[in-house]
Amino acid sequence: MSRIGKLPVVIPAGVTITVSDKNVVTVKGPKGQLDRWVDTDIKIEIEGNELRVVRPTESKRHRALHGLYRSLINNMVKGVSEGYTLSQELVGVGYRANANGQLLELSLGYSHDIVMQIPAEVSLKTETLKGKNPVITLESIDNELIGQVAAKIRSLRKPEPYKGKGIKFVGEVLRRKAGKSAGKK
Repeated sequence: MSRIGKLPVVIPAGVTITVSDKNVVTVKGPKGQLDRWVDTDIKIEIEGNELRVVRPTESKRHRALHGLYRSLINNMVKGVSEGYTLSQELVGVGYRANANGQLLELSLGYSHDIVMQIPAEVSLKTETLKGKNPVITLESIDNELIGQVAAKIRSLRKPEPYKGKGIKFVGEVLRRKAGKSAGKK
C-alpha cells in the first residue's frame, strides 16, 4: 500500500471539502477556493475532519494514482488555509526586478529587459535593498501554479556553477565548481 496514499488528510477548521458526482473535489477555505478533477477509479471518503483516498485494486496504475491524488488534495487544503510563498533572489551585478501590477520587469544582463505577465492568481512583490540582492516574492493558494511561475522565472537566467550568478531560490545551496587555475600546481 502507498505510504503517502494511506495517510489521512486532516481538514482544518474553516475549510470545507465537497466531492461532486463527476469526481470533482472542491476545497473552500479562508484564502479562496480550488477545484480538481480526480480519476473516477479513485474514491474520496470524508469522515469528520479527515479525508481518505481509497483505491479499488492493487494494479500499478491505481497504486500510482493513490499517492498522487492524496498529495494533490493535501496541497489544496494547505493552500486554502495557509497559502504558499516562494522567494527568488537575483545574484549578479546589475540584475534588477520591478513589479508593476502583474507585470514583472527583469534586467538580467541581456541586451534587453524581459517583461513577464504573471497570472492573476499569483501575487507578486519585489524588494531591492542596498547592498543585498533583489528578491522576488510570489504568493498563491495554488502550489502547482506558483511552482510553474517560479520555474519560468528561473529559466530566464539559471544560476551558473562558477560564480553563482543567476536567479536562485532563497536558501538554495548551489553546487559550485572550481575555476581553471584550481587544477594547476
